[in-house]
Order: sequence, then structure tokens, then C-alpha cells
Amino acid sequence: MSNRSLGRNVHIYDASDPTGPVLGGLVLNSGVTNANFYSMVDIILSSIYHLQDAGGSQVDRDDHPLQPGNYYVVTDGSISINNEICLTRTISLGTGTRVASFRNAVRDRDRRCIITGKEAVNADLGSWRGFEAAHIFPLAYEHNWIMDEYDRWITIESTDGGSINSVQNGMLLRADIHGMFDGYEVSINPDDGYKIVCFLRDGDGIAGRHLDQRFRDDPRRPVDQLLRWHFRQAVLANMRLVGEPIFEVDFPPGSDMIGEILSGPKAGERMEYELFSRLAGVT
Repeated sequence: MSNRSLGRNVHIYDASDPTGPVLGGLVLNSGVTNANFYSMVDIILSSIYHLQDAGGSQVDRDDHPLQPGNYYVVTDGSISINNEICLTRTISLGTGTRVASFRNAVRDRDRRCIITGKEAVNADLGSWRGFEAAHIFPLAYEHNWIMDEYDRWITIESTDGGSINSVQNGMLLRADIHGMFDGYEVSINPDDGYKIVCFLRDGDGIAGRHLDQRFRDDPRRPVDQLLRWHFRQAVLANMRLVGEPIFEVDFPPGSDMIGEILSGPKAGERMEYELFSRLAGVT
């Protein structure tokens, strides 16, 4: 799969050019309402608009479940696609003392996969196999974190003093869910009751669920602004135009990882991310 548009069953077009190029789309999973869909289209379009369905009826911003099909953007002005940068991201497992303190803090707080609810039942025996501490805002982009002052939302500093490694920028996730989260395939919408949104096909039955009360009640939980940032990135990655590339991440020992990356999509951005993700944990 080279991009995220291949599995879509919701497609967005310009009503004035209904056979023209696609403006975006969605792989529809459980839990997406018309209002949710509007809020996501608001992210990819910089226009005042409303939506019509294939029958020409206006789609209201309501709680009715979104239906598969074609939707058309109606506006009195021109349609402008949001050109906001989506940060290239893939699986990142950092090492070093900075990341170790982050990992330990996240484990101590969560003790389960935040998204699936699966408990780390062997944690008291020292086994966390199958669970990983995930950064919401990626460690590889610490320069963006500093430049855009994301630390202004952090109230619990990490033990090494680096705000990006605060427990408020992390969640414990099942290892496979971590990969999906890093790939923007699954996200959490903090403005809709912490609803889980899947942007590719949901094989775990998690789409449309809400994070549990334990998450909401914990004063050390991730801050909403960072969850909101990740959700926005996920919408841009999956719903804008044909979507961002899906990167290969399985490089068995002896394979030409660099060669495969350089011959693949967004090679420069991917190499930069891989480099930063490996250096960030030790610098």
C-alpha cells in the first residue's frame, strides 16, 4: 500500500467539480458521526462550506452515524486545502537514560494499554513484554517542541528535566497499537469524550470506544493539547487529498534498510526522522 486512500469508503469532492480530483476521504469505522466528520473536514479545508451527500441533501452537523459514500463541499467562495505540514513519523523506540526515566514513569502510572485497556498482568514480576511507552509528540522532533513552546502545557517535569519526556507526553500502549499510533493510524479525540478513532481498518474493535475513567481521573494523564495535536496530525495524514505514504517498518537483520528507505516515498524526511529518533534519546 503506497498511500492511505486505497481503503476509503468515504470520498470528498468539490460540488462545483464533482468529477474532479478528490479533496480527501476516510476509511469509515465505528463511532464516526456527521459532526465528527465535519470537525475532521474542518482540519483539511480552509474554507467556509457545508456538505451535501450524493443525493444533493445537506448533511447536518449532528450525532447521526456517518454513512459510506461520496460527499460534496458546497461553498460560495473557493476551496482551499490546508497546507499545514504533517510531520513524517514511523515506529520509534528510543534508548538512553532520558527515555528510560520516561518509560518508567509511564509504566508506573498506566500499568495497562491506554487504548485497548489490556492490563500488564506480569508487571509485578518485572515483565512488561508486549507493552511500550509511547511519546504523543515524538522525541525526534524535540526542536519543534522547543520552537513551538509545547512545554507550556507541561506541569510535571521528567526526572532529567526535559519536558518532552514528561509523563504527560506519554502513554503505555500495546506494542502493535504503539506502531499504529506512531503511524497516525489510530488516535484519540480529546474533544469528543476521548474517543478512539481508527483511520485504517479496525481489526481490534476499538474504534468508537472512549478512554476509561481511570485515565480521566488520573492527574498525571497526558494533557489534552498534545492529544489534540496528534489527532490533528492523524487527520492530515489520512484524510487530506490521497493521504500520506505508509512506510515499511519491518527490516529483518541483513536487509538493506537504508536502501529501502531511500528508494521509498519521502526519503529525505524519513531519513531525517530515523536519524533524529536514534540520537534524541542520548543527547
